[in-house]
Amino acid sequence: MLKIAHHSIYKHPLKEGHRFPMEKYDLLPQQLIYEGTCTKKNFFEPQIPNNKHFFTVHTPEYFFDLLNITLCQKAARKIGFPLSETLIKREMIIADGTLKASEFALKNGIAMNIAGGTHHAFSNKGEAFCILNDQAIGTKYLQSKGLVGKVLIVDLDVHQGNGTAEIFKNDATVFTFSMHGKGNYPFVKEVSDLDIALENGTKDAEYLSILKETLPKLINQEKPDFIYYLCGVDVLETDKLGKLSLTLAGCKERDRFVLQTCFNLQIPVMCSMGGGYSPDIKTIINAHANTFRLAQEIYF
Repeated sequence: MLKIAHHSIYKHPLKEGHRFPMEKYDLLPQQLIYEGTCTKKNFFEPQIPNNKHFFTVHTPEYFFDLLNITLCQKAARKIGFPLSETLIKREMIIADGTLKASEFALKNGIAMNIAGGTHHAFSNKGEAFCILNDQAIGTKYLQSKGLVGKVLIVDLDVHQGNGTAEIFKNDATVFTFSMHGKGNYPFVKEVSDLDIALENGTKDAEYLSILKETLPKLINQEKPDFIYYLCGVDVLETDKLGKLSLTLAGCKERDRFVLQTCFNLQIPVMCSMGGGYSPDIKTIINAHANTFRLAQEIYF
């Protein structure tokens, strides 16, 4: 059975009117259930995990500044959210969703987190709406339990996974692959193990050709035991922040190729949804829903 992390607190950390499209975290599961892709049995509610899991990735000083809401103003501004106890609780619960989904993926081949993909969270700071790096925390969790050795992080959000790159820059057990917009945030990028920077306006054919050429070779080279997939839909041509030009069909084919490759090679994959900022919320929901539809189609 496809297992999906979702919690009601995902959608409530912000003041009304903030531009971040928080409503997708509630609308996406509603859509999946309405159309019959999922039932309520597919969803599980994560909780606040033990603090020890955060210390495998983030410095104690940074984590306790978050917990106590004592970050300096400059550091808090870079995060972009107004800091609150509710927000920090939300981020901890999202990380737990990825921890538990990672274990479900080992059992079932795949699992999902409605939220997550917080790849701009560094070991000692947050940026761009990212506070605790859920896939990095999940990686160290699985490794610490001896469940996996080599991990491949496939980050296809339109923005480079700079925080993830920083966290694992000296870790040979984790390979970070980011394919992102060259002219997009972050404007000063970190160095992933493999970065592919795409020009503004990159369309389906070029994007998919590069991905289909790169990913199989990368998997063959690194031989990962587990894959984290960050499947942001801000690659769409309609996205306000993206600058790439993928169609909905192209974005769906991207997901199909990644998930089918993982299935064919029997490599467990855990998916975090990442970004999506198209003006029409229906576009965001449909693009994200495609990832879940494909997971059901390919795996179950």
